[in-house]
Amino acid sequence: MGVSQEAIQSGPGRHALFLTLVVGASEVAARAVRQLGADLAGLVRTVGHRDESAALSCVLAIGADAWERLVPGRSRPAQLHPFRALEDATRRAPSTPGDLLLHIRAERADFCHELGRMIIGSLGSAVQVVDETQGFSYMDSRDLIGFVDGTENPGGEARREATIVGDEDPAHAGGSYITVQRYVTDLDRWQQTPTAEQERVIGRTKAEGIELDGPPTAHKERAKLVRDGVEKKILRQNRPWGTTRESGTYFIAYARDLSVTEAMLERMFIADADGLYDHLLDFTHPVTGVNFFAPAVDVLESLAATDGAAAAEVPADETLGIGSLRESELFPTRGTPTKPKKAS
Repeated sequence: MGVSQEAIQSGPGRHALFLTLVVGASEVAARAVRQLGADLAGLVRTVGHRDESAALSCVLAIGADAWERLVPGRSRPAQLHPFRALEDATRRAPSTPGDLLLHIRAERADFCHELGRMIIGSLGSAVQVVDETQGFSYMDSRDLIGFVDGTENPGGEARREATIVGDEDPAHAGGSYITVQRYVTDLDRWQQTPTAEQERVIGRTKAEGIELDGPPTAHKERAKLVRDGVEKKILRQNRPWGTTRESGTYFIAYARDLSVTEAMLERMFIADADGLYDHLLDFTHPVTGVNFFAPAVDVLESLAATDGAAAAEVPADETLGIGSLRESELFPTRGTPTKPKKAS
């Protein structure tokens, strides 16, 4: 079994930097990204050694549309596909572009910034940043809406069991599926909602985070998935984000089984036969949605070795030409949101 990227099991960190990138169309751009896979651990050490207590870490993951280009000669992970857009009534979860994800976190914001700057500097014009979000720890591990986040995350060996691919896909054992969505929250409306109603929306008490009995539209209930009598788990490493104009939650989920994350999102967004959906979505909505796969360490480190033969096939005068790319090339058209059939 491949060795998973160590940072997958790390804590969320007091600070985080989430970078979603689109890779240029040329082979030169692809080679630059492959080289990053080989160099990433060294870059993390270069920054992190200055203060070990900062616990700097970084996960690198690859999107479905870029997999064959960036990982030549290795099959696509069994469940890796573009994010499936969801839409029901006024609730919409869009699918947006993303070839690479960098999930950087540390106990110090300057370490996240420095590592991100070095990585983007090493890639140069090979990539375009399509989403850059700085996350942070808010109060005592709460979301901006005032409730404690991440209470359902698995711990210990259960965390690894929920996040790391095993023998079900041997070629990609040690990897992990990642889904990201950046949510924008209507905090003015939320703050005008009485605390008792907020607690019904979340399904927990606000001060202590104690579970309430229902209601079935509570976020706690709609984000729960039970299969064959067993509750399925994912690892959420969410972080609040915000500017003076807008703010919300950056949702990031690590999973061994991508279908678990997808089913949870469907339960939230798509009303069931009784018209039930996650009422938290009356106050917040996502503006991005991308699936990625974080390969095992040996896969990342071997990517640059695939470039020997590829380099011979690239014309000597080839340039990245990122500036000449049409918008349709940088941002491939996604399918329109689909509404899954409701349960009968």
